[in-house]
Amino acid sequence: MKVEQIYTGCLAQGAYYIVSENEAAIIDPLREVKPYLDRLEKDNVALKYIFETHFHADFVSGHLDLSKKTGAPIVYGPTAQPEFEAIIAEDNQIFEIGRVKIKALHTPGHTMESTTYLLIDENGVETAIFTGDTLFLGDVGRPDLAQKAGSITQEDLAGILYDSLHTKILPLDDSITVYPAHGAGSACGKNMQKETVDILGNQKKTNYALNQPDKESFIREVLDGLTAPPKYFGMNVAMNKGGYESLDTVMNKGLTPISVEDFEAYAEETGALILDTRSPGEFYKGFVPNSVNIGLKGDFAPWVGTLIVDVKHPLLLIVDEGTEEEAITRLSRVGFDHVLGYLKGGFEAWKNGGQETDEVKRISAAEFAEQFTENSKVIDVRKISEYAAEHIDNAYNKPLDLISDWVKTVDDSEHFFLHCAGGYRSMIAASILNSHGIRNFTEIDGGFNGIKKTEKFPTSDFVCQSKTL
Repeated sequence: MKVEQIYTGCLAQGAYYIVSENEAAIIDPLREVKPYLDRLEKDNVALKYIFETHFHADFVSGHLDLSKKTGAPIVYGPTAQPEFEAIIAEDNQIFEIGRVKIKALHTPGHTMESTTYLLIDENGVETAIFTGDTLFLGDVGRPDLAQKAGSITQEDLAGILYDSLHTKILPLDDSITVYPAHGAGSACGKNMQKETVDILGNQKKTNYALNQPDKESFIREVLDGLTAPPKYFGMNVAMNKGGYESLDTVMNKGLTPISVEDFEAYAEETGALILDTRSPGEFYKGFVPNSVNIGLKGDFAPWVGTLIVDVKHPLLLIVDEGTEEEAITRLSRVGFDHVLGYLKGGFEAWKNGGQETDEVKRISAAEFAEQFTENSKVIDVRKISEYAAEHIDNAYNKPLDLISDWVKTVDDSEHFFLHCAGGYRSMIAASILNSHGIRNFTEIDGGFNGIKKTEKFPTSDFVCQSKTL
């Protein structure tokens, strides 16, 4: 038997590949299925089942493409109602893969179809659980995504989740390995540990949610401090439940080079958003007017989903040469399948073609220290929890994920400095502000991390972030 965790850091997502003898199973696959097909071919095994722990909200699963390419059936837990052919498992139903077994444990609460898969080895020993978003390391799945007005509330779901944990998971042996669907950085939980694998006994000791004295306390603590989920989550659920275009089709369409001469007209005709995926350090020096910068080397896909929201919005890309396929693949993971093409030759071709360009005023943290006065206005776009932990005194906290609201209130007549933790998020904010005609600001390279090193600025007392969630 072999169990492999295939972890994708930019999504903080874990998929799982299980092999026994000449058969395999895959749990919660990502959108692009070639890596799984390559593993199957290398191991000379047949894919027998594709298990889904629930209808994912934060990414589009590869279940449909993988099933079409391998013939393996898709398995969901009880109550799931996908709009395509699938096996709807019964609670405690057993599935055999080679000489091992996988038992479906219905664990509703995060969503009503949420299911944990229990791995039983060749000797009949229960060895691992694949918990999806039911149990994370250090946390449990947020119970506010599947609430329905007038029928079921987040409090109801939290109570159901408590029952699932206490009747299905906590009675299992302490030695069992826990394989969650997500780790630290995912918006599916609020207090996840940085590790991606643990044993159940350790989680029983260290996970705050598993150490509440009663159901009422569990409901209160699990719901406390939850921020609003990203708005694209519902669209991803709909795609996972209802189906989507093959990634092959999406790639063929998106990998269309568009000349400098046609690019601007194409953007105007289609209403496409111009998405520049270059690094902040390159973007600020020059960019196509009204383009939005979300750097590929960062939490690219989640920020695209959070800020653009509508997965059907057409996109035109500006990328570093050779990264076209990576950009389209990572967009597809969160459902943004409507990439119309990319600027042939990239920004250099645009600039060399004599087209109009724009830029962001960026300075170093050291330069900021020289220019800063007690009358300076500073906007900090980090998360509320980061700001609460430590910030420049009198700085305004305007989180990036809420920029569509606060951009309308910015007074462009008054200069301000703009920063995040390191420069990635503040350049995203800068590009969005710029596209709204707001230009009277200076962005700080190195962000708050660099600012602190100058030792010039009065800051609030540091508070551990885990206490500010």
